[in-house]
Amino acid sequence: MAKTDDRRKQISISGIATLENVAGLKLGFNRHLHFTLAKDRNVATTRDYYFALAHIVRDHLVGRWIRTQQYYLENNPKRIYYLSLEFYMGRTLQNTMINLGLESACDEAMYQIGLDIEELEEMEEDAGLGNGGLGRLAACFLDSMATLGLAAYGYGIRYEYGIFNQKIKDGWQVEEPDAWLRHGNPWEKARPEFVIPICFYGHVHHSKNGAKWVNTEQVLALPYDTPIPGYLNNTVNTMRLWSAKAPNDFHLHHFNVGDYIEAVLDRSIAENITRVLYPNDNFFEGKELRLKQEYFVVAASLHDIVRRFKASKFGCQDNIRICYDTFADKVAIQLNDTHPALAIPELMRILVDLENLHWDQAWTITKNTFAYTNHTVLPEALERWPVQLIEKLLPRHLEIIYEINQRHLEV
Repeated sequence: MAKTDDRRKQISISGIATLENVAGLKLGFNRHLHFTLAKDRNVATTRDYYFALAHIVRDHLVGRWIRTQQYYLENNPKRIYYLSLEFYMGRTLQNTMINLGLESACDEAMYQIGLDIEELEEMEEDAGLGNGGLGRLAACFLDSMATLGLAAYGYGIRYEYGIFNQKIKDGWQVEEPDAWLRHGNPWEKARPEFVIPICFYGHVHHSKNGAKWVNTEQVLALPYDTPIPGYLNNTVNTMRLWSAKAPNDFHLHHFNVGDYIEAVLDRSIAENITRVLYPNDNFFEGKELRLKQEYFVVAASLHDIVRRFKASKFGCQDNIRICYDTFADKVAIQLNDTHPALAIPELMRILVDLENLHWDQAWTITKNTFAYTNHTVLPEALERWPVQLIEKLLPRHLEIIYEINQRHLEV
């Protein structure tokens, strides 16, 4: 029996169907095998069995996920947003079964069906969206915040190819792409209703009404949500990963005249932003792509954060908050290393240019909202960008960075 204080930390799941018993899990497993995967035991593969098990575990997760978000909307707590270009989540199935208290029941259900649960767990692709300690720290923070019952969200990039697959040929390492999404991902849910346009290039037009970033090139940021369950507390938080899409991903007129490459060129250029974790930046195009990645994720995330702040009322999708005085009381943004540092000028741009706040008020809000995790002080590990590159790619942000620097020097 949970103690009173523990129960208060837990989100109520009354009314949500539970599947702890082995018979219910077996029934759900066969239902997903037949109706979700359209297979029977005569033709199903080990991977099909993994997907059936993953779907039945996810069924048990979704009710808690929805209930958690309802709880946050009703109680309007301060929300924590963890921005990171790496989330080394690894495999989800076993972690989710443990956190939901389902591991023993699932093991027994698979045994009775005649399957080895460890063999099924091995079929899951490793979500290697990180390179090492930095990405693993981000993943552990998400797990810990869910277990503590904190209203936390992770924001990152849904890389099409994660950390490379290592092969050894003739005694040398050969890097091959890690196509972790080739079989699909049963844990993610696309949210096209929250797609966000992200701007690059262009120039800044100044008038008596302020600065306006014009003549830009746009890329769409499509969010994919993954549930992050806490340990035995019914809390399920969200990790939102962004995928880049072209506004016009297919040009029929080019295709009809035989120019098949040009017909899909815009799509290829846009999707390159979220194609690979850590593109080679030893040449200019690589540096530009890397900077695009970093701005892409912070711009999409901050617009999403501001949208949620303005509409934080249960049962309401309209913008009910137009005053930003309480923004820093309701929003905390943690930057994981220097990669999301462009979030600071981006929030200033949103507040000053789009929401028409005075500079001093916007800067106070920004200072009180952001925190930063430093991973190293080695100069070769800290990112530096050519001014010409930022001026070309993000002209308004360079102006804001200059203004921040000037005001800092004058203090």
